[in-house]
Amino acid sequence: MNTKIKQAVMLAGGMGTRLKPFTDTAPKPMFPFKGIPFIDKLIRQLKSFGIEEVVLLLGYLPEKITEFLGDGSQYGLKIIYDITPVENDTGARLSNAKSLFDENFLFLYCDNYCPVNYPKLLQTHFENNAELTLTAYANRDGYTKSNLKINESLVEVYDKKRITEGLQGVDIGYAVVNKKVLELLPDTNCNFEKEVYPQLVEQKKLFACVTEHRYYSVGSYERIALTEEFFKEKKVVFLDRDGTLNEKAPQAAYIEKPEDFKWLPKALEAIKLLYDNDFKVFIITNQPGIARGNLTTEMFEKINEKMLSDIHNIGADIAGIYYCPHNWDENCFCRKPKPGMFYNAQREHSLDLTKCYMVGDDERDIVAGQLAGCKCKLLDLRFYNLYDAAWEIIKEI
Repeated sequence: MNTKIKQAVMLAGGMGTRLKPFTDTAPKPMFPFKGIPFIDKLIRQLKSFGIEEVVLLLGYLPEKITEFLGDGSQYGLKIIYDITPVENDTGARLSNAKSLFDENFLFLYCDNYCPVNYPKLLQTHFENNAELTLTAYANRDGYTKSNLKINESLVEVYDKKRITEGLQGVDIGYAVVNKKVLELLPDTNCNFEKEVYPQLVEQKKLFACVTEHRYYSVGSYERIALTEEFFKEKKVVFLDRDGTLNEKAPQAAYIEKPEDFKWLPKALEAIKLLYDNDFKVFIITNQPGIARGNLTTEMFEKINEKMLSDIHNIGADIAGIYYCPHNWDENCFCRKPKPGMFYNAQREHSLDLTKCYMVGDDERDIVAGQLAGCKCKLLDLRFYNLYDAAWEIIKEI
């Protein structure tokens, strides 16, 4: 079976009324960030996925998009346009253009951007013999109203009205679609998701690849500020604490008071080096001693104060400290090797985790960082310390 997707199909025909007055004169995917239209970022992302052809389904002010993107040669891919009346809904747009589509294609919306794990999406689709596999934002933070109920990767409920009890997760596009699902569309001006997704749920052919990484949008002005912050260039490094910054406590013991915190050689210098090169540095640390009663939250904060004081004394700073206070058997989402702390930082600071680094001395640090999509470096203090890793990161960027 050929599991490579060469074609993407993007809906970009709506009037974008929630983005007025901008959309009085331009379609919403042309909303600029530092002068670069949102749709430019989507096309570049598709190119990074290995997409070779993009079919854009246009309606409202199509010339604004066609004049900007041209034939796609500036991106190293081919762009085809299918233009239909503004009043056409998504189902009608897809039906009109279906002769242009490959057997399998990537389907996305023009107003959402997320650094999705594209290989994982393809794997989920083809391993489940799905007819459509969408990307679902897990929505643990209540960022929006959920419209899905997912069991493992099978979508059990799709509710466009978002009123069913127990919904968890929201469709954000980035869907792998088998062209034959378009046969489920009636010959009317209808909504694609409303008509097709419930039928696929009933057939057990609708699957989801869940992402914890927040998505960003130009769907409304309420989202624009966050999207603008997300697209700002940031240099970010996550650091483990014990064994990376400071000497580890003995087996089955913990750093329980400020005087127990002893810096490893060149660790402070590494933080200073990163700080001076305009990196935001976050600390990501498991602290099960809190759950086990060896350490109080108040004492943990005092240890942090000592650590931060040392960092400030050398003219550097830390952007944030994230810690998991749970025991290993509590099955929390934040304890490494799970990636929850990374996603907390991602949401609070509008980070693109695929552009961030994680450095730690334990395989659990690396697994957690990889699950979050970060580039990772595993220390071996006999040969390779934090200062060495900091220099490597600076040179790579």
